Formats: sequence, C-alpha cells, structure tokens
Amino acid sequence: MPVITEAKTLLEAVETAKNDLHTEKIIYKQEIIKGKLFKGQTYKVTAVSYQDIMEEIKKFLEEAIAGLGLQVQFETSIKEESFEITMYSDNNSILIGKNGQTMKSLETLARAAINKEWGFLPKIILNVENYNEKRVAALEKLAIRTAKEVRNTKIDVELENMNSYERRIIHNKLANFKGVSTTSIGEEPHRHVVIKAE
Repeated sequence: MPVITEAKTLLEAVETAKNDLHTEKIIYKQEIIKGKLFKGQTYKVTAVSYQDIMEEIKKFLEEAIAGLGLQVQFETSIKEESFEITMYSDNNSILIGKNGQTMKSLETLARAAINKEWGFLPKIILNVENYNEKRVAALEKLAIRTAKEVRNTKIDVELENMNSYERRIIHNKLANFKGVSTTSIGEEPHRHVVIKAE
C-alpha cells in the first residue's frame, strides 16, 4: 500500500516515507504544494516499497495470463534492482512462446505498466520453470559448435536473429575463443551475430 508524506524538503518527505514503509528501497512520486500567503512550499511524496512494486507486477501478469486461459503460480525474488519472477502453469509452452517471445512480451508490458503508474522502469526478469537456464545453455552450445566450424572451414557464419541479451551470451562465450571473432549486424528486430574466421 502506498504511503503519503509531506515535509518542507523533498529529502525529509522521502526519509519519512522510508521509515513508514520500513525499507530503504522505495519508489516515489513527488508533488510540490505551493504555500499560501507567507507560507513556504511543501513536498508531498507518494511512495511504495519494492515489495509493493513486485505485487503490482504479479497482479498485472495474473490478469494478462488469465486472458490466455492459463492458471499460473509465481516464485518471486528481488535482487538489487531487478524483479525476478519464475512462473509455473498448466501449459508452459504457451507462456514461453516461440524462442521465449511471449515471455519477453509479458516482461515488456509489465515494465510499461509500472512505468506508467510510477515513472520508473523496473528490470523485470521472467522465467518459466527453468527456460532461461536451458536457453543460455543451448546458445552457448551453438556458439562453441559454430565457432569450431568457422575456425575449421574459414567461412563466416551468420546466426539467426536474436535479442540483445541472447547476442551478449554468444559474444561472451566466444570472447576468448582462438581463431574467431564476433560482431552484431542488422537493425532490430533483425539484428544477429556473425562469427568470423580470423
């Protein structure tokens, strides 16, 4: 639940909100209230904790997923600035979508909903069972297999289109791989990694 505080300075109003919410990690909106004759202005702060934001994200996801006709359970954790949510449903393949597209779309929509409400773009990491871990392992395997092929044949290979997170996995995996280099080419959403022979 949001708390509302007022003080002569923004810092005071924010500190009071942190005390009221019993946490250092808060998101807030501020409003300056102009004072009447001979009275200075005050700052009004409406604040929520990171845990409240997590609840808002879950509520948004529940409603969006209900539209797909799925029942879903959540496991959540907040790590520094990121909101991590693992979802379990009766049909995980629908939740994941092709190459994780449905999952990524839900992340984007949830981020936009929180931004609209609080003017804050949270880092949301959605996972369905352990799809993300399997995807990373598959991409790393693809990177090594393709790099060996490029090194042996001396023929550059263009991989399929990938989002920035997936491209970074390929680049990182091959950063110290002898005999090849990597680069990204193309415009989003058709940007992809090229593994080049050196």
